[in-house]
Amino acid sequence: MLTARVSVALCTFNGAAYIDEQLWSIAEQGQLVAEIVVADDGSRDDTLERVAAFAQALRAAGSTIEVRVLDGAGGNGVTKNFERAVAACRSELIALSDQDDRWLPGRLQLQLAEFDANPELLLLAADARLVDAGGDPLGATLLETLEVTEHTRDELRRHPFGTLLRRNLVTGATVVFRRELLATALPFPAEWVHDEWLAIMAAARGQITLLEQPVVDYRQHGSNQIGVRTPTLGNKVRRVLQPRGSRNRELAQRSALLAAKLSESGFSAADRLAAEQKSAFEGARAALPPRRWMRISGVIRLLSSGAYSRYASQGMTDVVRDLFQPA
Repeated sequence: MLTARVSVALCTFNGAAYIDEQLWSIAEQGQLVAEIVVADDGSRDDTLERVAAFAQALRAAGSTIEVRVLDGAGGNGVTKNFERAVAACRSELIALSDQDDRWLPGRLQLQLAEFDANPELLLLAADARLVDAGGDPLGATLLETLEVTEHTRDELRRHPFGTLLRRNLVTGATVVFRRELLATALPFPAEWVHDEWLAIMAAARGQITLLEQPVVDYRQHGSNQIGVRTPTLGNKVRRVLQPRGSRNRELAQRSALLAAKLSESGFSAADRLAAEQKSAFEGARAALPPRRWMRISGVIRLLSSGAYSRYASQGMTDVVRDLFQPA
């Protein structure tokens, strides 16, 4: 028998356009929701007024769901705002929520059953249906668009840390995790997106699963903080030919932070070594010279060592990118 033990960590910023639909889709999960913790990052529209009206309507209907609001002056950004939200959650399980999506009926029943069946499971993510600004289906799911195959999902089950070192597969809007994970994951590094950090920490500490079933309608509109780009041939070519800019430096910095985190006690020696090698790989990529012809020997060394296959999110596409991207 599933019981109410889920806190929902919902972050808002000027979310009035969609917040009502999202809140009610959460409430319709029924008695499985213990509380909704709303962390607002200084909204200037009527988001908080809408949240207050929702909370009042719940009370009038006799709902047991508690709504708590963490008001803020703004400027936290997505990662730190989610840090505030999850730190305030009190239930055994925490579900992440964006302000502009829509939970599908039965989402929590499906995901909580996985936790009941597997006490070792730390974090559970899932697929999502892509919808437009009006909520109409776009005819694709998130995992299809990201080209996540059954083979990739199987790799994540068998080798979670190594798989996520190459590429993040977890979208926060679909995530439920055990609160005990926060003892490892907090504070969230500002250089990481909150869901990526939670996922890699869960992979380093225990089990992580990616369900093939969609659990939310993932809304795509012009104001997404974090959206998804269809991997068309044109988009892939544009990505390869984009100027290097700060991307490689940021990847190197993120990898160095992860390696430093895993140097703490409690992590496996194998994961610690993998994090160090990933950090060295991204550092070497960031140090490649501006002139393309001068990068050739460095890229060949990394390629021959197998580093691209182990640690690059796009494999051979990243080899081409490192060779041909403008400085």
